[in-house]
Amino acid sequence: MPAPTHPRPHTETLANGLRVTLRHVPGVKRSAAALRVAAGSHDVPLAWPGLAHFLEHLLFLGTEHFPASQGLMAYVQSHGGQVNASTRERTTDFFFELPPASFRAGLERLSDMLAHPRMNPDDQVREREVLQAEFVAWSQDAAAQQKEALFEGLSAAHPLRGFHAGNRDSLPVEQADFQQALRDFHQQFYRTGQMILSLVGPQSVEELRALAEQFAAALTAGDKTSQAAPVRLMDTPQASYQQVGERNGNLLFALEGLPKSSAEALAFLCHWLNSAKPGGLLAHLQQQGFAEGLQACVPYQFAGQALLHIQFTGASGSLDALRAQFLDWLSFFAAQQDWPALRQEYAMLLERQQQVSGALQLARIDSERLENGLCDSAVAALKVILGKIGTVDNFSSHWHLPAANPFLRAAEPLANAGLIRGQTSAHRGLRTFAQDRSRSRRERSPMQFSQALPDNGDEGAVYVRWQTEAAATAELQAKLQRSLREVSDDARQAGVELSFNATGNQWLLNLTGLQDTLPVVLEHALKSLTQVGADSAKGEPQPALIPIRQLLKALPEKCLTAVGESDDAAHLWTTSRWDGLALGLSPQTQSAMGLALSRIPGIPDNQIPAPSVINAGLQWNQIDSDSSEHALLLFCPTASHEIADEAAWRMLAHLCQTPFYQRLRVERQLGYAVFSGLRQIHGQSGLLFGVQSPTATAAQLLDHIQQFLDGLPALVEQLDAASLTQQRQTLADQFDDNVLSGKDAAELLWQARLAGHSSDYLLQLRSAIAQLDRPALLAAAQRLIRAEGGWHGLANSPSPGAPWHAAK
Repeated sequence: MPAPTHPRPHTETLANGLRVTLRHVPGVKRSAAALRVAAGSHDVPLAWPGLAHFLEHLLFLGTEHFPASQGLMAYVQSHGGQVNASTRERTTDFFFELPPASFRAGLERLSDMLAHPRMNPDDQVREREVLQAEFVAWSQDAAAQQKEALFEGLSAAHPLRGFHAGNRDSLPVEQADFQQALRDFHQQFYRTGQMILSLVGPQSVEELRALAEQFAAALTAGDKTSQAAPVRLMDTPQASYQQVGERNGNLLFALEGLPKSSAEALAFLCHWLNSAKPGGLLAHLQQQGFAEGLQACVPYQFAGQALLHIQFTGASGSLDALRAQFLDWLSFFAAQQDWPALRQEYAMLLERQQQVSGALQLARIDSERLENGLCDSAVAALKVILGKIGTVDNFSSHWHLPAANPFLRAAEPLANAGLIRGQTSAHRGLRTFAQDRSRSRRERSPMQFSQALPDNGDEGAVYVRWQTEAAATAELQAKLQRSLREVSDDARQAGVELSFNATGNQWLLNLTGLQDTLPVVLEHALKSLTQVGADSAKGEPQPALIPIRQLLKALPEKCLTAVGESDDAAHLWTTSRWDGLALGLSPQTQSAMGLALSRIPGIPDNQIPAPSVINAGLQWNQIDSDSSEHALLLFCPTASHEIADEAAWRMLAHLCQTPFYQRLRVERQLGYAVFSGLRQIHGQSGLLFGVQSPTATAAQLLDHIQQFLDGLPALVEQLDAASLTQQRQTLADQFDDNVLSGKDAAELLWQARLAGHSSDYLLQLRSAIAQLDRPALLAAAQRLIRAEGGWHGLANSPSPGAPWHAAK
């Protein structure tokens, strides 16, 4: 049985007015903070659109005490954590996650940057150009413009109709009155009464409170400032409107005067609207050929107002007909007396999601301060909302409530668990994958149960890999993905993340999450994948990606040796060879997986060779893009598969991250999407550099990256002995069992298996990092510069020419 969910967080208001939520989670390996400021884009004076977004950016540019190179972003990244911020209509959020030992220092940096921003004029000019680049990309992005057009039916006086991103024209940093407005906004809203701090970690509530008090002491104390209520959403008596786009239709409902708990009520309604199960709205629309997809969401909610958006994708019928179907289903939904079964299932899935959430996810949930589930006041609010939208007593008889999620209840023991093909009762589930390879046995299971991770926790991971005779066509890939949709949705709600990728001739099914649920999810997933039919051909239209995200999605396939394509799923399954890796599973879960594993299609094979990865020479791939912006990824694999080389590449990536960002984004102003880090693809480790720019061409971006790489030896030489020791220790600590999440550890071990390493890979990696010295790093930097492991360029532009070889 899954362990009980984490208790609700402790909440209180500190003496200086800062509201805090504190959640002690035993066993969680990271600590996280989420700070919500009750101020956003709609709180800015009309004369300065984008000021709130601009201020959010400025806060990350360093303070007198912590310059940018030592600030929150650099600190979190150097310790293997996560950090980001977001400006919305009425709130601004800052959040990060770190190992517990580093958490106090992270909080110190966050409070310092909020309380004492430097506001340097030169920094402001440079950062305004970043917002200008974002604005140019936004103005050219079709999806962003369609989203903006959704609000055209609202009142022209409502702030949703305004421009809030900020650009060169709206942010006159040279003017004294703009600087005064910037200071006034910061002083008015960035004080304790306007903030909620949520802390989550393995620390006790008392320890978290002490951290919160230390954080609060650095902030400006002050009462909460009222945020002005907006005008009505619509000028006309109508409370809704519709918009027709190319192959999609949109219904928007402007809701006013909403009662307490409306946010919970709308979340509940959207969840069931988005259900794809038989008997629901989406399933009926697909069956009748009216639409291929449906997405319900609440893009705006504040001060008793909300905007409910229903989007129909792949719409072939009239929007009036779709609206009629929507209202018919909604009337059926409203007729259910207080929704007891749906409320019970919804509460269960929220509990499951919290159970498998990491510290950062929990901190962000706590910052929303919403009730968990649908309480009585939310039921009353939902009835009010349904009344405002307009429901009737008469509706069609074909609707019915969705079937219960089969994974949310305790899993029944699977009958006849049986043995895995090729496995004997003498050795089922007892070996690590290193031991499996070292024993000379004719009968060995292709699914290797590793003891590299402890098996006494709630969570585990399963990887199943197929090597096929040919790559799946795009149409077949769409069929496979669509076949998994219902299983994937149910699994995610029950605490298991399920993904399937058909990359070239390497197909991978990955399940991570609550181990008690893994066997039954695997069984359902395999059944869905192997019963792909003609009705699975159509998938929902996928949202357009910005160029850099297109490249990231395409990179894994471009790193493989090209193979022919096939759309014959049955033949590909039958002739494929499969193996797998299971981690963190108890003996009971291993036994329960027997039936599912016996049904894996293909030929079991525990000696499948490593994926055929291209790692020689300078290879350039181009993908098509509708964007006028230029994007480039440069992937630089290690010179060998030796762990010593991987350790050196990881150290170089660790040292590069902040200087690369500083050089290309801050100093060179090349674009807003700038990143670097170590990436593992099909078992191949490599340094990955990425840039998207509205001005520089791919060839120019490549030149900037090469110049940066040429300076790597100097970067290593500049480190004194103490700094090198500290950086080495910081990196090694990221692979400590005490801070590495089970999901991250499982992925590292899977990549290690693909690379041919043993199951003590993590221990070996930490040891290799600890042994790195300056000469080893300098030698690695030279091998990287000489591209001894090959370089892969992927861009939305043609090859720059010799010495690069364009892929055919």
